[in-house]
Formats: sequence, structure tokens, C-alpha cells
Amino acid sequence: MSELKRTALFDQHVKLGAKNIGFCGWEMPVQYEGILKEHEACRNGVAIFDTSHMGEFFFEGDLLFSGINEATTVDVLKLPIGKCKYGFLLNENGGVIDDLIIYKADENRLMFVVNASRIDIDFKTIDSRLESGILVDSSNETSKLDVQGPKAKEILQEFIPFDLDELGFFSFKESEIMGSFALVSRTGYTGELGYELYVDNKIAPKLWDALVEKGAVPAGLGARDVLRLEMGYSLYGQELDEQTTPIEAGVGFFVKYDKDFVGKDALLKQKEDGAPRKSIPFTTNSKRAPRHGMDIEQNGQKIGVVTSGTFSPCVQSGIGIASVDAKLYNKDVPLELNTGRKNIEISATKLPFYNKDKK
Repeated sequence: MSELKRTALFDQHVKLGAKNIGFCGWEMPVQYEGILKEHEACRNGVAIFDTSHMGEFFFEGDLLFSGINEATTVDVLKLPIGKCKYGFLLNENGGVIDDLIIYKADENRLMFVVNASRIDIDFKTIDSRLESGILVDSSNETSKLDVQGPKAKEILQEFIPFDLDELGFFSFKESEIMGSFALVSRTGYTGELGYELYVDNKIAPKLWDALVEKGAVPAGLGARDVLRLEMGYSLYGQELDEQTTPIEAGVGFFVKYDKDFVGKDALLKQKEDGAPRKSIPFTTNSKRAPRHGMDIEQNGQKIGVVTSGTFSPCVQSGIGIASVDAKLYNKDVPLELNTGRKNIEISATKLPFYNKDKK
């Protein structure tokens, strides 16, 4: 077994008493003082996450003729400078090689942010689809800090040389923090006001310490997973994989078809014929948390499996997402979760599970 990688913030996590686990080849903090406390900090105050395990690629070249615009579902030609967009890197069958965010820095410069487990295959796939231009993997030199929560701007502003109010949702600016280049993005994986900071590894520990000193609560992967699931956000390897299309995962609305991209024909066929699977969000109507891999049944017949599940502190119920056989699923028949010991009735619902505007 290969040795786990460590981010530039590993010593900070040790000092804070983090419980670390192996995640996508990295030794990462799953929690510090507790998932519930860290979840609460993000929903009602401000939390800080180390997400430096994720990958960053930089592309420079002609966006029209290089092949980069056909490499993913994102139309980088129409994407305004200073904006970023969520999309997919697909195979020919429409399966998701990865979900990613693309940032447009200027007319010939892009940044790709990809999942940790997919860095190598993503880089090789995108690079193989290029006719020209230069793609550079800067993942090992880049740290990523997520500052999330209703008080994120208040905590972060003194470290940023421009007014954070200038950033709309899914906007970013290239700037400077602590004398070093930084990209500041108004994005996140929690559903709260938040920013993602891309900085050089050398300043990451100093910046982390300063933000924690100002009141940002360190939060781990455990709280991050609960927060993202409350919003219904997909996780690669669970809702998404190379055998699952965006349509089957319930995120097909992110795909626009007014340009060419690898996998387009397969998605258009699914739109026309109907996808064989569909994504169903549900609640357990109790504090029982569904778990990945549990069976979903109707009338005693297995129709699908849970892709993600947890207990939601905001909903005060177990919540989950299931992938079910589209032909077997009947919206008018009660759903059951097979916990391994017994079946419990669950209720299909709509996303997001948590609506902060209605709390």
C-alpha cells in the first residue's frame, strides 16, 4: 500500500487534535472537536476546511481552436472572464469521468478544479483531447482553503485587498494574500456564503492559523459531507462515476447542448429514450441514517441502492440519495430502506433537503 499524501496544513491539523483518515490517497482530517459542532459553525458562523487534496490544472491557449471547449460540457467560449462554472468531463458513453469547476481568467487562460481521486486520469484525458495549448498540473504546489458560513466575509475581508462584495456567486478574482499570488472564488460545497482560496503551499499554514485566530472553526470531511448532502450536492464515487451519466445522477440540468463535447450523443440518446436509472432523494422520517450501499425496495423487490446517506442536524431526520431502476420505480408505491436487519419506510422528497431561507 502506498504511503498517504499530506497537505501543507498537516501540522496544523495535528496541533488542533484532528482525527485523520485516509481519503483518496491523502491523510485528511475527518473531524476536530466533533462533526455536529463543525456543522453548526458552518451553518451559523464560519468554518474553515482544508481541501488541498483537490487538483488544479492551468490551461493556456486558443480556446476556440485548441480543442479545450469540446473536452468538457462547459462552454468556455461563452463563459465570461472572472466567472467559473460547474460541469463534467465525460467518456464517449456519457459516463462521468469527473465533475469539475472551470475558471476563466482571461481570453486564453483557464483553471480546472478536479477531484483528488481523479487528478491523474483527468489530466491525461483532457490533455489527450487538445490539439494545441499547454495544460499544467499544479495540484502539488497549490493549497485550497474553504472559508464557509454566514460570517465568512466578515472573517476573511481583512486578508483580501479588494471588497469581497464585488464577487457574485461563481465569480472570482486573481489577487494577492500575504504577499503571494492567490485566487479568491465565491464558491463552496456547503450551501452557505463562502469563499475558496487557492494559494501557494508556502503561505497556507500562516493563512490558516490567522483565520482560525480570527474565529474560523476548523472543520473536517465529516461535517463537509453532511453539509453537501443537506444541499443535495453530488459526490464523485457515490452519485457520479464512469458508468453513470449526469442525467441518471439527477444533475443533467447542468448540461447545455448548444456546443459539441465528448459524450454528447450518448446524453441526447438518453434524453430521447429515457435513462435506465434515476436519482431519488428521500428522508427516513426518523433519526435513522441511511448508509451507502443499502438496498431500496418497493413491494419486497429491490429497485435500487443508496448512493449517499447521513443524519441531518438541520432536518432532524435521516436523509439520502438513491439510484433506482427507472422502469421498476413507481412513485405511487411506498418506498422502503433495507437496513440489513429490517425494512423501514422512507419518503421520496425534493432537493435541497435543507433550505436556509426557510429556517
